[in-house]
Amino acid sequence: MTMDDQGRPEPQIAAGERETLVSYLEYQRATLEWKTRNLDEAQLAQTIASSTMTLAGLLKHMAFVEDYWFTSWVYDLPRVSPWAEVDWTATPDWEWESATCEPAEVVRAQWQTSVERSRGALDAALQAGNSADPLGTLTKRAWPSGERPSLRWVVVHMIEEYARHNGHADILREAVDGEVGE
Repeated sequence: MTMDDQGRPEPQIAAGERETLVSYLEYQRATLEWKTRNLDEAQLAQTIASSTMTLAGLLKHMAFVEDYWFTSWVYDLPRVSPWAEVDWTATPDWEWESATCEPAEVVRAQWQTSVERSRGALDAALQAGNSADPLGTLTKRAWPSGERPSLRWVVVHMIEEYARHNGHADILREAVDGEVGE
């Protein structure tokens, strides 16, 4: 695996569908790690303009999103801690708001734990799924209509989620300490 100058795994240009999608998800995960690397609590909590978005909030939000899709949706399991203890009705933006009150290493560790749990869940689902089309395997949870997304849909959605928020992270990081990058 080739790593770029920021320590991100570069997706292979001639891989199969599974390898391509998973490697792009890993690339996007590594981009968020890079954009939040070596920052302290104050830097992670810094906002710009009138936005309340922070790099700490992005990390914690993505930790939630990882667990939400790869645990709750893929396997239809209840939320894990800390998400299970949150009153989401009273505080719908809890992950964004609470992140700025936590030490940087706690926020980073939560994100890393959620990513590792998601990697394991995806690997297990792909192994147990349809051998002819593992990414076509449907999630255990369904929308109210009864439709269930495929693992392919979940992985592509996660790539989109990271890519969108990594754009926010670019702007936030530049405002924090001037670091820029692609």
